[in-house]
Amino acid sequence: MTKFVWRKIGILFNPAEHKRPVWMEEFAQAPSTLIFPKFIRIYFSSRPKPDPSGQYISNSGFIDVDRNNLHKVIKISSQPIIPLGDLGTFDEFGIYPVSVIHHKQEYLAYYGGWTRCDSVPFNVAIGIAKSDDGEIFHKIGEGPLLSYSIDEPFILSGPKIRRFNNKLYLFYIAGKKWIFSEGKAEPIYKIRLAISDDGIVWQKVNKDIIADKLEPDEAQASPDVIYLNGIYHMFFCYRYGTGYRSKERAYRIGYAWSEDLLNWTRDDSRAGIDVSDEGWDSEMICYPHVFEVDGSINLLYLGSQFGKFGFGLAILENR
Repeated sequence: MTKFVWRKIGILFNPAEHKRPVWMEEFAQAPSTLIFPKFIRIYFSSRPKPDPSGQYISNSGFIDVDRNNLHKVIKISSQPIIPLGDLGTFDEFGIYPVSVIHHKQEYLAYYGGWTRCDSVPFNVAIGIAKSDDGEIFHKIGEGPLLSYSIDEPFILSGPKIRRFNNKLYLFYIAGKKWIFSEGKAEPIYKIRLAISDDGIVWQKVNKDIIADKLEPDEAQASPDVIYLNGIYHMFFCYRYGTGYRSKERAYRIGYAWSEDLLNWTRDDSRAGIDVSDEGWDSEMICYPHVFEVDGSINLLYLGSQFGKFGFGLAILENR
């Protein structure tokens, strides 16, 4: 296999450059797409200004862009696609991130639901919601679909839903430990996988599927898989366990390949994309989403400050 060659196009969407609702004041994080005949819907997560104590909440919405011109924004969602949870529920303080699939005449959204904690800042579990149109989703229940377990004690998040071989595959992350560094609790998480026939009942593989590269406390996030030339290709992001708000230890995009979706060989040298020398993605590059449309393979991703300045686009130049 050869190295992927991505051509960066630049920022595709920055909320600050558009008239948008107050809940979309800052950030456009974890983009993912749904392809329609005339447009592409890009789901992402945003935040209003922090509260007086500096706490954020996250809501998720979308933009529709012209299928023939991805820079042409047709529509911006006026309200969150999924409401925050009620008092004490797992998703009371955040709906982030979201991944949507069209399945049996309806749209299924898988999302990370955030709650606040005392000893550590947060915990996350994976929820599910349904929709008839892909715009407004209704939760199946008030609790999570996939939550903490013996093997996955906290932080189930980053769901990416895919269909391969008539089965649904949910790639996600699960927490391994918290590390205290410079007075902050920092989470370490690894990439995991669950498989389903109906999208509701899931069988977890119950193992970390991507090997560490940087260190045992490497954190991995945002796994996204595409099938191309007879091989499954995963793009994800990874960082050091601590100090990752600095350029040298911040997120980078990694790559792995598989023939069976269960066993993965990591080779980040083939990812083909890295931070820029200057500009909005010069400090970090993370949360990749790969999608194919009209013969073009595209990559959406975040840059510095975890998507505060929106998400960018790159186009694959070799196949």
